[in-house]
Amino acid sequence: MPAKRPSTRLTGARPEALFTPPPERQPLAARMRPRSLEEFVGQGHLVGEAGPLRRSVARGHLTSLLLWGPPGTGKTSLARLLADAIGAEFATLSAVMSGVADVRAALAEAQERLTLNGTRTVLFIDEIHRFNKSQQDALLPHVEDGTVTLIGATTENPYFEVNSALLSRLRVWRLEPLVDADLEVVVRRAIDDAERGLAGPYGPNGGVALGDEAFAHLVSMAGGDARSALNVLEGAVALAEDGNVHDAEGRVAPRLEEVEAAAQQRVLAYDRAGDGHFDTVSAFIKSLRGNDPDAAVYWLAAMIAAGEDPKFIARRLIISASEDVG
Repeated sequence: MPAKRPSTRLTGARPEALFTPPPERQPLAARMRPRSLEEFVGQGHLVGEAGPLRRSVARGHLTSLLLWGPPGTGKTSLARLLADAIGAEFATLSAVMSGVADVRAALAEAQERLTLNGTRTVLFIDEIHRFNKSQQDALLPHVEDGTVTLIGATTENPYFEVNSALLSRLRVWRLEPLVDADLEVVVRRAIDDAERGLAGPYGPNGGVALGDEAFAHLVSMAGGDARSALNVLEGAVALAEDGNVHDAEGRVAPRLEEVEAAAQQRVLAYDRAGDGHFDTVSAFIKSLRGNDPDAAVYWLAAMIAAGEDPKFIARRLIISASEDVG
């Protein structure tokens, strides 16, 4: 496997990455991002020992691709790990905050890097479906000539949301919601990790103990979304710590009520123009897909309580019926 190169952020690509907060100020989900493909949980059909992406990077080869899947399935983490595995520079852009000028700056710096020292660049564009046609078209020649290896990420069906000219140059890989067993690994690792997790310097004194009922409820309510699971876990721990809820060994011990309260706080923070909007509807659809009526009713009630447009919910149900039921 090629040696990893030290990462130096592109000035034209996601400049806020230059000001990454220290670990103690990062949320649990950010601290617990996987550091290797071996740590990556889920998506075994892509990155398992026989998975096509795992085999590709083992040969030092990676073609431009698009990661399509719901929130919390590891799109950003996987893109970063693939770049690391082939020794490429990893540059990021958010389609929500970037324009054509940002795209061109990132591409120019990638070309300069390739010319000066032969270093490849993986350009990751989050929510690529938010780019308009001119922004997507600006990528075409540079993807074709190998200036960058493009990895796009989207929660939307790319066959409707991404220009056909760009889509024809990308291999589309579908990421699936994490199953409960995967989420259990993610949550347990966050509780037990003494370096980045809740058992270390960033967790409460004495560590954390999560009872079976609270643990199972947290996993169920996450709806296949690892980030959501860790956010609720972190919130439940904070509530338990504030309420002085400990077990006999002195560990902070969130109960079912703290987990439910933390999940409810996330619902109340729902923003129709923000990530919570898409995270919640995604959890709703995943609950339907997973034949979990209790979770489906929960997320539907959350959207209605937050004032979601019923027409938006209806459209998502129609899409789900078409894609998941047939």
